[in-house]
Amino acid sequence: MSIVPQAHLPQVKIPATYMRGGTSKGVFFNLTELPAQCQIAGDARDNMLLRVIGSPDPYGKQTDGMGGATSSTSKTVILAKSTQVDHDVDYLFGQVAIDKAFVDWSGNCGNLTAAVGSFAISSGLVSADRIPENGICEVRIWQKNISKTIIAHVPISQRQVQETGDFELDGVTFPAAEVQVDFIAPVDPSEAMFPTGNLIDELIVPEVGTFSVTMISAGIPTIFLNADDIGYKGTELQEAINGDEQALARFEKIRAYGAVKMGLINDISEAVSRQHTPKVAFVAPAQAYTTSSGKDIAESDIDLHVRALSMGKLHHAMMGTAAVAIGTAAAIPGTLVNIAAGSGESSTVTFGHPSGTLKVGAEAECIDGNWTVRKVSMSRSARVLMEGWVRIPGNSF
Repeated sequence: MSIVPQAHLPQVKIPATYMRGGTSKGVFFNLTELPAQCQIAGDARDNMLLRVIGSPDPYGKQTDGMGGATSSTSKTVILAKSTQVDHDVDYLFGQVAIDKAFVDWSGNCGNLTAAVGSFAISSGLVSADRIPENGICEVRIWQKNISKTIIAHVPISQRQVQETGDFELDGVTFPAAEVQVDFIAPVDPSEAMFPTGNLIDELIVPEVGTFSVTMISAGIPTIFLNADDIGYKGTELQEAINGDEQALARFEKIRAYGAVKMGLINDISEAVSRQHTPKVAFVAPAQAYTTSSGKDIAESDIDLHVRALSMGKLHHAMMGTAAVAIGTAAAIPGTLVNIAAGSGESSTVTFGHPSGTLKVGAEAECIDGNWTVRKVSMSRSARVLMEGWVRIPGNSF
């Protein structure tokens, strides 16, 4: 008796590039190379990205996909020729949940921004006349999630993106070429950098506590707390927090109530469907510590400590967008970040994170009593890890 195989749709091949940008990794797509139904926002696109990354995965491993089972490695990027005047490329970022069928489009990934310029040049999305023979190509990026301009300064050698170099980025094992990233006017003058109008607020979180917080929307909406107010020193590494389910639950509750106070959601129940924003971070004055790689950092090497959570876990380094918020808040006297850094006035700040240190510069000013920021800059690196096609079952979308 012969067995008739059950009919199944074949796998679909989709052109894609797997890239590291800063301390993150993600799958990059050219919009025009996606399946037709996935070229527009909606369930088909979300379902495609979920299957590519390997979510939802109740095992939390993303074994059957390209994701790395962390918030830093469960990311997707869609790029297209820009529809904006004086911009080269439109950049859309999707943060893919690991154990849920959910893609969060509410914010940007600052780390992957460093790879956007490289991918745009290599994919022909930047006009050839803008690419020098040798030198730096300024790729003008329109960040579609948050409607902001970002400039990536990509090194070029013989008209090709130069990815190798000796720039070292804490949180990344191997050196590469330096890519300076400028976040231009991350807060429009017409927008409220501080949603409540205050540099420091009192946040009441039922059954958890009442905390002094700085809530800022620059780079990405972020809630800053003092480390000692929540029982930490500020020098913690990932294992000190990510293995403590009660602590993670407290942070998530703080994040939910903070999101309501910032006006990002109307009720705490909505926080579960908005995992990417806002971020929660805690700060502490500079002190010596040992990084996750065993490197000793002296108190004099940094201005303050910052630890940040992303997608419910303590980040192994620092999100690029959160670094924008840190640099901006540090430049504004009276915020918790500025106070932790010594209450001085400076356009640059170096902070310690679990993997090492990061320097970020911000040009902030107060106009008619309202704070704004002209530009925030930091250096990252990026490189292609693999390119070709990803394959997913044909019934995935």
